[in-house]
Amino acid sequence: MTDRPDLALVTGASRGLGAAIAERLAAAGTHVVAVARTQGALEELDDRIQAAGGAATLAPMDITVAAAMQQLCRGIHDRWGKLPLWVHTAVHATPLTPTTMVDERDMAKAVNVNVTALSRLIPYVSPLLQAAGGGTAVFFDDPMPLPFSAGYTATKAAQRAMIEAWQAEATTQTAATVHLLTPKPMGTAVRARFHPGEDRTKLATPADEAARLLGEIGLG
Repeated sequence: MTDRPDLALVTGASRGLGAAIAERLAAAGTHVVAVARTQGALEELDDRIQAAGGAATLAPMDITVAAAMQQLCRGIHDRWGKLPLWVHTAVHATPLTPTTMVDERDMAKAVNVNVTALSRLIPYVSPLLQAAGGGTAVFFDDPMPLPFSAGYTATKAAQRAMIEAWQAEATTQTAATVHLLTPKPMGTAVRARFHPGEDRTKLATPADEAARLLGEIGLG
């Protein structure tokens, strides 16, 4: 098992897998910088983290706003000087629609959240990871094509290609260790979008997957 990081940035931390990972890291002694758009959900996350004896810094921000992400990363630099761990779970799931009827506005939002925001965040966050001696960046794949999900699956494929390119480029001692993990089907809002009416009792919980996936990379 690797050393537990004393600090982690979790983007997309308000619910689902992101919240579960933030809670698990905080319970193990990691100070979590939790980023999401929804203030109320972040406050509920903070309540759970504090109840378990952990600590978090809440950052109610939109990852698609460049100035906000610049402010976030500058704040991390000024306060801690480095970032050992970045976990990115933020994602936009487009409405179900036939591929022949994909709405241009829905597609643009999926590209903005799932691709453009990530392409901006990687250059912003990577110097903080490098300052931690390389640091670790963790992303999550969803490789199964689903009917009526062209916008989502197309942008996840673009995201996957970007992450795999970053992995291939990590050739120096101070380069980040980049992980691309595949969760089991979970009872999340994203899953419900594509599988309405599904029996959620047969799905993994975000808490269980957070434990499994962090354990897979030595942080469980």
